[in-house]
Amino acid sequence: MFDTRLSRRDFLAGTSAAAAVGLAGLPAQAAVDWKKFKGQKLEASLVKGPRAEILQKYEKEFQELTGITVGSEQIPEQQARQKHVIELTSGKPSFDVIQLSYHVQKRQYDKAGWLANVTPMMKDASLTEPTLVEKDFSAAGLAYAKDDKGNMRSLPSSVDYWVVYWNKELFAKKGIKYPDTFDEMVKAAEALTDAKEGVFGFTARGLKNANVPVWSSFLLGYGGNFLDAKGNLLTDSPEAIEAARLYQRLLTKSAPPGTAGFNWYECQAAFLQGKAAMWLDGIGFAPPLEDPTKSRVVGKVGYGLMPKGPKARASAVFGDGMGIPAASKNQGPAYLYCQWAISKLMGARLLQSGSGVPFRNSILNDPETQKGVTMPRAWLDAVIESGKVSRPGLPVVVPVTEFRDIIGIALTNTLSGGDPAAEMKKATEQFKPILEKSEKA
Repeated sequence: MFDTRLSRRDFLAGTSAAAAVGLAGLPAQAAVDWKKFKGQKLEASLVKGPRAEILQKYEKEFQELTGITVGSEQIPEQQARQKHVIELTSGKPSFDVIQLSYHVQKRQYDKAGWLANVTPMMKDASLTEPTLVEKDFSAAGLAYAKDDKGNMRSLPSSVDYWVVYWNKELFAKKGIKYPDTFDEMVKAAEALTDAKEGVFGFTARGLKNANVPVWSSFLLGYGGNFLDAKGNLLTDSPEAIEAARLYQRLLTKSAPPGTAGFNWYECQAAFLQGKAAMWLDGIGFAPPLEDPTKSRVVGKVGYGLMPKGPKARASAVFGDGMGIPAASKNQGPAYLYCQWAISKLMGARLLQSGSGVPFRNSILNDPETQKGVTMPRAWLDAVIESGKVSRPGLPVVVPVTEFRDIIGIALTNTLSGGDPAAEMKKATEQFKPILEKSEKA
């Protein structure tokens, strides 16, 4: 059984805080029989990135805890998605654990029945430590992980909430407070725009495909949905059109020149240089803003909860999880690995290192974990509050990429004068047969 105490370097926090979180994260004294599958082997297929690096960095600890040998590899995102589909379709995947992207793969995996049901495992006290319960995950995490029958098909791992980064200095100069509603956000953006000085009130993605989460952030606030209960598209509904109008107004009246070609990188650059008063995007882009070697706004950044729309306050969320192929012959060992991967210990490491934000509320709300977070307290508060109002930022459909392409083009067209209603109706009609074909396949 391994020592859960961590070094200062490992945990980026005080030794006492790390030890407390470690003992709470994987309670070796609990009823879980971590050695139940000692001597067995498993393969984990991970998506290349900070979250996978954290898992591989501490993989040895899992092996010492369980006696299970782990083989793991990181694969670039697009390649991983292709590999996973090919192998899962074959019925003989080479891996026992899979890291999946919910906002792209959930519907496809659920429809195909590729992932094992982990609900029975979560109810088995010999396999699951007591704090791993459904209610500990955010609402969006559960929505992603569960199938239409309420079964957990994966364990939610890391989430990216959409927030508003805002420049406190620019706001203070104009005597403007952080907006609480969409209307206040529009007024603030326009009041903070001074084109002659090269300062703009708002920036967000204008580039087709990449821009859809910006629109969907507004859609949720208008009380809209992507699909109705029968799976019919609602992207030309009154709420969807109003969201497109808000997108058009903010990105044409208050955004920097060339916004139609902006992805997250260009938006981040404008904000880092102090040229944008507000920037709407994922919370995961925050660390460079507090890096004095990259940012001109260190100490001036506010992290705001998404303003409230006419019908709701909602933070669009995107995330990933850890699943087990239904065809795996090593589901027991794989489940222990998945449980370890999303444990309080590993979640604290993820959060404190800035590698990601866990879906589990007990990690985010733990005082000892919070002590080790290197980002400002306002950042952590934005994470916690966003989790309370989180909703999926893309529809749960198989052709997600096509959806983003088609709706994204419609949104970009509005920036050059296209009518939001006409563009959204046209895009909806274009996507309908693609969606229908995917559901029949």
